[in-house]
Amino acid sequence: MYAAPIAQAHPDKPAIIMAEAGTRITYGEYEAAANRLAHLLRGSGLRFGDHVAMFMENNPRLLESEAAAERSGLYYTCINHYLAPDEAAYIINDSTARIVVTSAAKLAVARQLPERCPGVERWLIAGCDDPPPPFESYERAVAGLPAAPIADEQLGMAMLYSSGTTGRPKGIYHPLAVAHPSEEPLGSRVQRERWGLDEHSVYLSPAPLYHSAPQGSVSMTLRAGGTAVVMESFDAERYLDLVAAFRATHSQLVPTMFSRLLKLPEARRRAADTSSLRTVILSSAPCPPPVKRAMIDWWGPIILEFYAASEGIGYTFCRSQEWLDHPGTVGRAALGELLIRAEDGSLCPPGVAGTVWFKGPAGFQYFNDPGKTAATRDFELGASSVGDIGYLDEDGYLYLTDRESFMIISGGVNIYPQETENLLITHDKVYDAAVIGVPDEDFGEAVKAVVQLADGVEPGPETEAELIAFCRASIAHYKCPRSVDFVAELPRLPTGKLYKRKLKDQYWAGRETLIQ
Repeated sequence: MYAAPIAQAHPDKPAIIMAEAGTRITYGEYEAAANRLAHLLRGSGLRFGDHVAMFMENNPRLLESEAAAERSGLYYTCINHYLAPDEAAYIINDSTARIVVTSAAKLAVARQLPERCPGVERWLIAGCDDPPPPFESYERAVAGLPAAPIADEQLGMAMLYSSGTTGRPKGIYHPLAVAHPSEEPLGSRVQRERWGLDEHSVYLSPAPLYHSAPQGSVSMTLRAGGTAVVMESFDAERYLDLVAAFRATHSQLVPTMFSRLLKLPEARRRAADTSSLRTVILSSAPCPPPVKRAMIDWWGPIILEFYAASEGIGYTFCRSQEWLDHPGTVGRAALGELLIRAEDGSLCPPGVAGTVWFKGPAGFQYFNDPGKTAATRDFELGASSVGDIGYLDEDGYLYLTDRESFMIISGGVNIYPQETENLLITHDKVYDAAVIGVPDEDFGEAVKAVVQLADGVEPGPETEAELIAFCRASIAHYKCPRSVDFVAELPRLPTGKLYKRKLKDQYWAGRETLIQ
């Protein structure tokens, strides 16, 4: 988020544009705002290694707050702004945040937080002229503070929390380096250069900024001197309009967004002008191969894909042609040595799925949770894992099959539902799909599909039978759903990740799940 050199050389250049509101923040304005808040943080007694948190939707104050913390040597935690009060309070308390910045749009939830978070010393709220105590107006609090940098600028960093799709969120903590904020971290620099982000780039961000991938991508754009166009929320048709209107050169999407784009009417897709796009990054979850192939056919071989947990234990990468040569892969190791291990710890041969491990230094910890940290490590091997399942091919390309925690055990057989989900989403009548294990007296768990149908498709026994038959025609019968439930909308996080724990809880209420 540090962009002082660009602000000095090109103060009037747009740094941030909010897509719907139309708000434009120049580099000069961005730099001044970040410095003012940095002075407030120092004036409030925060020093190197202290923590702040932000609970707000996509808006410029969020980015300014991150920039202020990053140049003050602080950890900053961006909180999922869709969380309920108890969920948000848990992260604020667990992160030991001393100052929280929120917004008028989140006031209904935010006003319930102070009584739940006694350790917070100051509550700032943006866009609210007359906030209720103990909240202070963000704008009034920073007004009059110097626009110049604080005297002791130091590099801070994000301490983001896992999405909590399989349990309570965990803070991902890395030791702070003693460095000036102008010193771009090595990982950021390598990735920025690999993606080709520079001062001419226009990066279109369609995802919530509390998530690590969009947060990091906007940060890299600003360090490079480009312009970040931030969507307040994703809409497939609006996204295409924005690509054309701003001549976007770069963007990062998740597989769900690809699916939404492909389900637009063909005439709408043909009419879209995406010719300005040079690089599109795919991340966050395995992408159904037919979906990615269709996107490459549409946009050309400009799609890069990477796989990396927020914990930063390793990184894989592939370009479009590599993917076409190895359909379904998420790439080869670009950081760390990839290992696939069976349950007994032995290495799996090519083509055999097991738990994905990366061998190499793992500097992260789960904040305040040494037990969970230790569970990710094999100290003797010098490797770490976050529980993803996959396999390598003969050329060393990684293919992800699922999360270990999403595995279904039916009649003693391990079933990874990602393959079935990837198949279902390609059916014309399916808008979105999830596959989970539900209680079964005979088998322990049975495979169930939960489906959001496309507009105009009627749910019912005939549609259920059609979808089951569609699966049985393509994959082994034991992987296929034995039943299908239809819902108006699946519980996905705004990042596109399926909130599977919430979905499973509806079926396992009052019973113990086999897989937590």
